[in-house]
This record gives sequence, structure tokens and C-alpha cells, in this order.
Amino acid sequence: MDTEIFTLSHGILIAVFCIGYAAIILEFLIRVNKTAVALFMAVVCWLIYFVGDKQPLNVSMAFLNTHLSDVSQILFFLLGAMTMVELIDSHKGFNTFIHHLHHRSKRKMLWIICGISFFLSAVLDNLTTTILMISILRKLIPHKSERFIFSCMVIVAANAGGAWTPIGDVTTTMLWIGGQITSIKVITEIFLPSLVSLLFPLLFFTVTLKGQFPKSEIDFRDEPLEPGAHLIFYLGIILFLCVPVFKAVTGLPPFMGMLIALSIMWLVTDVLHHRHEQRQHLRIPHILTKIDVSSILFFLGILLSVNALESTGLLDGAAEWLNAHMQSEAIIASIIGVVSAIVDNVPLVAATIGMYDLQTVPTDSPLWLMIAYAAGTGGSILIMGSSAGVALMGLEKVDFFSYLKKISIPVFIGYVLGMLFYVYIY
Repeated sequence: MDTEIFTLSHGILIAVFCIGYAAIILEFLIRVNKTAVALFMAVVCWLIYFVGDKQPLNVSMAFLNTHLSDVSQILFFLLGAMTMVELIDSHKGFNTFIHHLHHRSKRKMLWIICGISFFLSAVLDNLTTTILMISILRKLIPHKSERFIFSCMVIVAANAGGAWTPIGDVTTTMLWIGGQITSIKVITEIFLPSLVSLLFPLLFFTVTLKGQFPKSEIDFRDEPLEPGAHLIFYLGIILFLCVPVFKAVTGLPPFMGMLIALSIMWLVTDVLHHRHEQRQHLRIPHILTKIDVSSILFFLGILLSVNALESTGLLDGAAEWLNAHMQSEAIIASIIGVVSAIVDNVPLVAATIGMYDLQTVPTDSPLWLMIAYAAGTGGSILIMGSSAGVALMGLEKVDFFSYLKKISIPVFIGYVLGMLFYVYIY
């Protein structure tokens, strides 16, 4: 009887997860916020697990507490990173380099925008980079129709750039925090495949783009910066870069490095602005009111939902099936990357982490590194495959089929070439 109840709970749990996941994917059609769905799904999945679990209540609770501890590290890391980026943006620190991006040649502008997005995403993250670069593009290219290719290529470049550093994409951050990859290994081995995945669509659109933009009437160098903008910009970038170093030197988890970086920024801005009543909008308490808490709660909900599946052993079964039917690690990683173009890569990577333990697949194994590449760059194949793409849909109203028709094929070819490059070289 217990076995029947436990099996039934498996089926119900999978059904709830699939329905909730479909609602998240179709957020723009059903008009129900994905964060609300994710949180509801997380609680219901764990409720089903607790009811159907044959183990004592304290054992089930221990599973939940362990998973919550791991998820919290990611959430605190994201909270610190988002706050620091918002602080730099509030000081208009990013305006220190905007005027260097403007060129009349469309081809030259495309290369500059993609290059900046690729490397900036590696330091910040792909979502933040996308929001920043789209706002810059609106200033540089006023007409929406002329921005389309540039905006979409920002997504491709930001996702590719985020894949080769531990702080550039939430999925690589998850793998890094979980101990599946180390910062040195992911940088040295994934940089070139990520670059290859960007170069093919970039070269493709370089050939198809023709003409020049009209001369800009805006001189971004004349736009006033907030007091301390240069200091906050350069200090913030240095502190971001020091987070992996902090982990390597101290052995403390990455979120501790991000929190101490945030505290330094907090102290500096307090010293700069505490005497000036009119500068309260440049201090951390005000910045915290502008943070997108909804995104953080979405990650909480979706990660805990996947953790519920992991706790039942369902993901271990999926791993055994993949190992039995897909002998090649490259094929497994490639499939994960393609699937991440259809659904969000965060739960996919979370599920993969649950499927393979570090005893079976040790730290820095090719599988983990290929998954870091595939989950990061594969989401660019379709516009809904990454948080950056979803942000573009909201900011620029780019529809699914326009992206599919004009962008998806060259991006898919670039993704395949990048994976083949990794397999051949490493």
C-alpha cells in the first residue's frame, strides 16, 4: 500500500510540476505572473513530497533544509550583485563609456555592441547586461525597426559572454556554487567555444547589414553624471572581479564574497553622500527599493520545485535513462542546451545537478563544462530560452516568430559549432 501511495505521489508531483512549468512558459499568453506560479508550484510540490514520503517527518524536513540552504546561497549572491549593478546605474556610472559606442557604420556598430555585451556580461550577468545595452541602444538608434538586429544580437552576445565566467550567468553561478566547476577551468575552457558561438551569427549579420546611420545629434559626453560616478563604476567592476578571487583565497562560498563587496560599496557611498540630503537616491537603502525582488522569488520557487523532484529520486532515474540511451556526454549536454531554448535554463541546470552527484561526475569534468556552455548559449536559439530574451520581449516588444524567422537559424549553427569546437579541442 505504501508503495502505491508513493508511486501515486510521484505521478501527481510530476503533473503539478509540468502544469506549473507550462504556465511559466506561457506567461505572456495567460497573463499570470511566473513568480506567483513558481512559488505556488514550489510549496505544492514539497507538500506532495511530504505526504507521499515513507520516511519520518524529520528526515523529509532535513532534505528541505539542505536544499533551502543551497538555494539561499544563490539568492543572496544575486541580491548582492543586482544591488551593486543598480547602484552603479543610479550614479550613471555606465555613461562613462557610452560615447565610445556610437559609429555611423552599422557593421562597425554591431561589432562594438556585441563585443561590449560579450565581455560586460562576463563581469556582470546576461540579464543586467541586456537591460543596460538595450537602454543604450535606444539612445544610439532611435528607430525601433533599425534596432531589431542589434537588440537580438545583444541577447546572443550576453548569453555567450555569461557562459564562460562563474558570475556571468545564473546557471554557471549555480554550477560554481555547487562545486561542479571551478572559476579557472570554466574561463580557460569555455571562453573560446562561447566566442565561436557568437562569431558565426555575428559574421552572418555583418554580411547582411548594409548602410550607415544618420549622424547623431546627441553628445553623451555632455550628459551630467552623478557625484562619484567614476569612483563607483570602477570600484564596482573591481569588486565584481574580486569575488572569484575571494573564494579561491579564503575558501568561503561565493555569496560571502559578493556580500563583502556590497558592504564596501555601501560604506563608500555612505561616506560620499551622507552629508547631502539631495543625494539620498544614491545610497543603498534607496537602491534596495528598486531591486527586482520578483526575479529573486522566481528563482526561489523554481529551484525549490526542482529540489522536490530531486528528493524523490526522479532525477536520478532520468540520469540513469540518459546514461543508458545516450553514451556520449557531448550529446547529453547538447540536448540540455537545445531544450534550454524552449524552457528556462535555470531549472534544467538545477535538474542536471540533481541527476549527477560529484562522486559520479567529479568537479570540472567535461560534462559539467559542456553543460555550462550549452545552458548558457543554447538559450539564445529561441527568444524565450533565457531570462535575457524574456527581458527583450518586454523591453522591445520583440515577438517570438520574428526572432525565430530572422535570428534562430544562425544562432543555432553558432551553438553547434561552439560545441563541436569544445569536443575537438578538449
